[in-house]
Parts: sequence; C-alpha cells; structure tokens
Amino acid sequence: MAYVLGFFVADGCITINKGRKNNPYTFNITSKDLEHLDNINKALCSDYKIGKKSNGRGSVAYQINVRNLTMARDVINLGIFPRKTYNLKPIKIPKEYFADFVRGFFDGDGSVYIYNVNNTPQIKSSFVCTSLNFLKDFNTRLCEALDIPQKSIHKTVGIKTGFMIQYSNCFYVDDSVKLAEFMYGKNSTLYLERKKEIFEKWKFVKRRTMIKRNYPSKVGWHLSEGVSPN
Repeated sequence: MAYVLGFFVADGCITINKGRKNNPYTFNITSKDLEHLDNINKALCSDYKIGKKSNGRGSVAYQINVRNLTMARDVINLGIFPRKTYNLKPIKIPKEYFADFVRGFFDGDGSVYIYNVNNTPQIKSSFVCTSLNFLKDFNTRLCEALDIPQKSIHKTVGIKTGFMIQYSNCFYVDDSVKLAEFMYGKNSTLYLERKKEIFEKWKFVKRRTMIKRNYPSKVGWHLSEGVSPN
C-alpha cells in the first residue's frame, strides 16, 4: 500500500462530485501502462474495471476510478487533498515503508537513463514534482536514507512543462546505484519493469578507467595565493 500511495502521489488524484452528497469523492489513478495498472488494481484487491481514455491526439491512457468513501478519506487524512498539484504537503511515511513509497513515486514521476560524457557511460535518475514543499521533505528523507549529501532542487518552467513550474532532484552514478538498492532491495514484486531494467543494465556497463588530476583553475590558483582573480 505504501507503493500504491507513492504511485498515487505521482499519477493519481481525488476528485469531488458535489452532486453525490453521500459519497462525493472518487479515487483515481491514471497511467499509460495498462499491465502495471492491472497489478495495482490487484494489490488494492479491487475488481473495478480499468477504463480507457484518449486525449484526441493519438495518446491513450488507462484509469482506475474507485468511488470508495473510506479510501478517499484515508488518503485525505494522509495529507493528499483534491487538486493536490497545487497543495501537496509532506507526507509522513513510516520508515519501514519509505522505500516502497519511494519506488511508487519513482515509477510515477521518476526517470532513469544511461548516457555518455566524453565516451564515459553515466547513469542519471531523478524525481519531478510540482510541489516544492513536498519535494524538499522527500529529498531530505531520501538522502538521509541513502546516507548521501542532500541533493539540490532545480526549478523548471517553459514550453515543455506547459509553463507549469516543476521541481526536480537528480542522482548520478554511485548515488543512482544506492537509490536502486534502496528501492528494490527487499525483493519487491510491485514495480515498473522497464525502469528497473535500466538499473539492471547499468550493473554490466564497463566504465572507462579515469585518472582524476587536480588541475587548479585560474580562479582557484589565484585564490590559493590570496590574490584577487580580478
């Protein structure tokens, strides 16, 4: 359930229909991965049918819509309110379930890929969120759990985000390995296979042997001499 909650934080919402007075709330999770959504449905012990929706531009997504007052209230009591995009606050997840929550949030709003810098393979993983308050708390807890320095949080806004402000934190190479070990370390069965496969692929990537040399920059050289770089 911690995984489902994390995935819900990323790709879910609570909607209100004021016309239904006795049960106005709908618990919704939307994803392009039908098989994965079916696995989440099973984890919820739900027999609700998975719906299909199109944006009219050829893109198709699938939805679980659950009209369950108890479930909706439980989520709201955890601090996830309708229109969470604009008012998501830190969520108190017990330490023993935090890795599962992280994995769920990663599968919804995380990314990982392998690329090259100067012919040297690198791996980068990241999380993105529209709520700065939530991501700050999440970033602090996650870095503490990984025993690494806190990551910087970056702000992005532009055409690619629909001019919506987004915040992200990034993990490179060794820190990405630690993240993967943390998320998948308990032999978890609920995860997006395509994302885990990238971490698995990284285990077999041979990195070029690099010798790090400390060549001082011009600024650093002058400062070490106590001379202004200007």
